[in-house]
Amino acid sequence: MSKDTGNNNSLHRGLKGRHLQMIAIGGSIGTGLFLAMGGTIRDAGPGGAMVAYAIMSVVVYFMMTALGEMATELPIPGAFTSYANRFVDPAWGFTNGWAYWFGSSMTVAAELIAGAIIIKYWFPDVNSAVFVVLFLAVLLALNLFSVKGFGEAEFWFAGIKVVITVIFLVVGVLMIVGIMHSGEDAGFHNWVLDGGKAGKAPFVNGIGGMVGIFMVAAFSFSNTELVGLSAAESENPKHDVPKAIHSVFWRLVIFYLGTIFVVATLIPFTEPSLLDASESNVAAAPYTIIFRNAGFAAAASLMNAVILTSVLSCGNSSMYAASRTMQHMAEKGDAPKFFAKISKRGVPVRAVLLTAFIAAFAFVASLLGDGVAYTAAYYLCGIAGVYNWLTISFAHYRFRKGWVKQGRSLDELDYKSPLYPAGSIFTIVVCVIVCFGANWWVFTDFNWFDFITCYAIIPLSIVMFFVYKKVKHTKWVAYEDMDFTPPEGISRQDISAVD
Repeated sequence: MSKDTGNNNSLHRGLKGRHLQMIAIGGSIGTGLFLAMGGTIRDAGPGGAMVAYAIMSVVVYFMMTALGEMATELPIPGAFTSYANRFVDPAWGFTNGWAYWFGSSMTVAAELIAGAIIIKYWFPDVNSAVFVVLFLAVLLALNLFSVKGFGEAEFWFAGIKVVITVIFLVVGVLMIVGIMHSGEDAGFHNWVLDGGKAGKAPFVNGIGGMVGIFMVAAFSFSNTELVGLSAAESENPKHDVPKAIHSVFWRLVIFYLGTIFVVATLIPFTEPSLLDASESNVAAAPYTIIFRNAGFAAAASLMNAVILTSVLSCGNSSMYAASRTMQHMAEKGDAPKFFAKISKRGVPVRAVLLTAFIAAFAFVASLLGDGVAYTAAYYLCGIAGVYNWLTISFAHYRFRKGWVKQGRSLDELDYKSPLYPAGSIFTIVVCVIVCFGANWWVFTDFNWFDFITCYAIIPLSIVMFFVYKKVKHTKWVAYEDMDFTPPEGISRQDISAVD
């Protein structure tokens, strides 16, 4: 099939099935798995962490299958922003597009900051700015060359993380059953509710503890939706998108729930080192502790290298997501037209450079706040991601109703999301709870900085929504008026072609 649309200002279809799978995996396996896992177990207990991540896994599954149904039928630029425009209200697409672009740009900034901190493990005396410039140059090179170059880099970045995670799970199970040394007695005593060393295990702080780590879980699973965004640049979306969605989901569930189980079984949630497990202390990360207990002396250096690779991978995929979202908004007129330009290689160069500029500016700000900007970016990324999941699920709920309302048969859909409408409704409800309730701690010791970083995007989005409606005179899209045709330049042959 043709790998582009024949339009010089079009994105090229250069991503293969293996690229789509690793883009989603690579964007989702990051510091949330390697570093933050210990904190979630400490705050919610092993059982609480397992339940919270299991609930968010179900949310991700329904969100991904909902996105897959729409992306398989309409693999168009902008993905979730386009679906909100077509099936909800252009004003909703406008606010979601800007929120997602900003959240993705902040993710790039956060990864640059994290990368600079991590590499100081080996080079403590070198100025962090040197490494930030280096990492930013690498990300720019990967994103400016071509979409195939981006996909290939993400494939290998993600591959490293997958291999180390599989090794970790195997080693962990061998330690649990007593075949390998674990630093303490083998077995499941850390899960026992005995009031002793395990305290309130397996649950700590009750429901509040679980709700409190929902945002961390959401941040950990963020970027799985990149499968939908990259569908517009997939060689064979009808075949590759559904396959990527199912394989990616089950791998992530095994990796995250498996890691929680292994870590909680081998390390008591009262372990003091978990209190120190942060972006700047790789030696206290659960992966490092367990590898070291298994007798691997170079565990800290190994995990430092893996986490650095993870940072580059997440930054790479987030820059891709932000640039494609900005290019689509610019083309539609919701952002300056200047950023709609696409190079002969099919890359939105101007949108990539804008994202890089915002990310670099955020890092400069972090130098003045001793890493405070990293925390702010973390919360902004999380809530923007959950808002995007809500948008995807709501758009899908209306997509299916409009499809049927216009007399179309469900048999015409090449891929159908299971358990409709229950799945989409469940995801919408949980996303609303997470957006408003996951950061409830802000109100226990209130300060404006935490409130703004954790909640400001909600009222700001509401204001943007109504201002856009008033200025553009948009209306809620009626089911009868929904547009299910590909945009100009993308034919049915392009979408349906099979390798």
